[in-house]
Amino acid sequence: MMNERRSQRVAEALKEELTELIGYELNDPRVDSVSVTEVFLSPDMKKARVLVAAGEETLTVLEGARHYLRREVASRLNLFRAPDLHFEADAGVPPDRIPSLLKRMRKGRPQEQKNPSE
Repeated sequence: MMNERRSQRVAEALKEELTELIGYELNDPRVDSVSVTEVFLSPDMKKARVLVAAGEETLTVLEGARHYLRREVASRLNLFRAPDLHFEADAGVPPDRIPSLLKRMRKGRPQEQKNPSE
């Protein structure tokens, strides 16, 4: 049985790497305002359900890029077997609020990087 703590750590690392990859390195104009809100791993860590705050067209693009994203995540996180990624819309975030939330997040991101107090 897999260690639950390890599963949580891998899920958090996946969330961070996918946010970085999708937001800054995926060069597709249809993927503009996407936020990875949560990552759920199966107990055997072979499948990951990735909840994103995005529209239907963006979900289609992410599903098409999931093999590329999986390969990149495996390389960056040094995972022998990266989980199979499945993207789903996050029902907890209303679609009309997504652009304003992302704008607030982007404004806050550089300040977090400048402050090394943690």
